[in-house]
Amino acid sequence: MPIDPAAHLTAMPYDSVEHPDQARQPDELLDPYSARVAHAFETVGPAVVHILAQGGGPGGQRGGTGSGVLFAPDGYLLTNSHVVSGATRLSGSLTDGRQFEAQLIGDDPATDLAVLRLQGAGLPHAAFGSSAKLRVGQLVVAIGNPLGFQATVTAGIVSALGRSLRSPSGRLIESVIQTDAALNPGNSGGALTDGQGRVVGINTAMIGGAQGLCFAIGIDTAIDVTTRLMRDGRVRRSRLGLSAQTIMLDARLARRLKRTAPSAVQVLDVQSGGPAAEAGIARGDVILDFDGTGIFTVDDLHRLLTAEIAGRSTPLTVMHGGIKAVTLRPALDE
Repeated sequence: MPIDPAAHLTAMPYDSVEHPDQARQPDELLDPYSARVAHAFETVGPAVVHILAQGGGPGGQRGGTGSGVLFAPDGYLLTNSHVVSGATRLSGSLTDGRQFEAQLIGDDPATDLAVLRLQGAGLPHAAFGSSAKLRVGQLVVAIGNPLGFQATVTAGIVSALGRSLRSPSGRLIESVIQTDAALNPGNSGGALTDGQGRVVGINTAMIGGAQGLCFAIGIDTAIDVTTRLMRDGRVRRSRLGLSAQTIMLDARLARRLKRTAPSAVQVLDVQSGGPAAEAGIARGDVILDFDGTGIFTVDDLHRLLTAEIAGRSTPLTVMHGGIKAVTLRPALDE
């Protein structure tokens, strides 16, 4: 029976979230910062899974551990692709000690995301927020299993938004969240939450030798990838043959262009012989519109680059000094 992704993806409305002051409190009232961190952990912690990946290496001895976050009561969870890559046997354990065999539903190395399903029912699960609503300086809480220490929580702030990170497949993951919430090996695939207990990112990497440079894949990207993995088991995409980043436009320019948000996507590099190069798109061009849809972030562009659009003449509106219209044919990215 085909999986219905929409039946499993849960979002928590912003106006229905229990305020930390309303949550269970210890005998001595916590300060507001501690209350938010404790609330996030109490809300999401039971849904964070310790993942054991076995086999797949030389002699079948490969093994590794990581984290994942349950988003449905029937066992579906998100984790990193690099946590489960090559494994021949997967299992997960909850904070209450229960252990389950796990099945790989789909894997997307291009975004370093994978969906597993634990062989259980009625499991605790977390609700998704929105990474697009995050602000630099906002409190975030990381929950995972670093170095085998289960159900560990660290807290920090959003240090930057819109970062790019190289995935294990070599593709750039765009719109990555940078945080100073401490991560260690084993945190990969765990939840990054806001102070109200909504998952806003999937922890994925730290910079070795650096202090406070840790990264998470935005949950908006993760939801899109999860939907396709649950539906098709893989993510097939089209490509334009360019790299790009989200930029902020001058407010007066955004008003003159009648943009509904003051952002767009700027081209950083163009691949020789690719669809963008053949269409005359150059480094520094700003993409405003793709196939009749306004483009405000790199995620907007990624969501439109589906397999169905490959080979189809597609109009773009770009800006570089002036406004120009171009047409290209996206290629299928195998």
